[in-house]
Amino acid sequence: MTVMEFFGCTFLAFGPAFAMFILTIAKDPVRIILLIASAFFWLLSLLLSSLLWYAVVPLRKHLVFGLVFSVIFQECFRFFYYKILRNAESGLKKVTEAEAQLANNRTVLAYVSGLGFGLMSGAFSLVNVLADSIGPGTVGLRGDSNHFFITSALTTLAFILLHIFWGVTFFQALDQKCYWKIAVIVCSHMGVSLLTLLNPQQQYVETILPIYIVMVVTGVWAYTAAGGTIMSLQYCLSCRPSTLMVAD
Repeated sequence: MTVMEFFGCTFLAFGPAFAMFILTIAKDPVRIILLIASAFFWLLSLLLSSLLWYAVVPLRKHLVFGLVFSVIFQECFRFFYYKILRNAESGLKKVTEAEAQLANNRTVLAYVSGLGFGLMSGAFSLVNVLADSIGPGTVGLRGDSNHFFITSALTTLAFILLHIFWGVTFFQALDQKCYWKIAVIVCSHMGVSLLTLLNPQQQYVETILPIYIVMVVTGVWAYTAAGGTIMSLQYCLSCRPSTLMVAD
């Protein structure tokens, strides 16, 4: 039972992201490099937030302190990664035709960056939970909620997708110098992160429902920011999978 729970939560949390990686990134070595680089930048943000949490001794017991600065550092490093990619565009265009096309398609760069942030964020938030899910015993033996593992997996999935959507909209906002959009992205990131503080009180519905509402709204925003329309969505849905693969 615990093994089934482990694989079920793993596939639920990382299945969509893994499918995105296989279908859109794995066949392109440059995209893989950019994905790893973005994941490294997320690790740097985690390192700085951990150092700050360790240095400020009086506030170590307050989880909200570390969470707020973690979000701030993540968005700062998203901005740093954006600046690095923009400065590297001219170099990418000089390599080969494939890399030039990648550099010209800024939406792809933002998507790869967001996926890297999301995968690393999801890995650090769920790996320890998955390790505990395989036993011995199972959750609920001491009065804990039986929905802890499934809620953790759903939350991780939402944050992975949110990082993708935030990456696309964040990069577009910087390209357009539309700073109010950046403020909305940072506030939404801060808001959904603070909602997870309700989990220790087992208020899972109050956590999951708002996060997924924000995820859907942000996903629609990212879709329109990438140039998507209702007509293009209808076209994609009407195309056969083989046609979509060739078009990609």
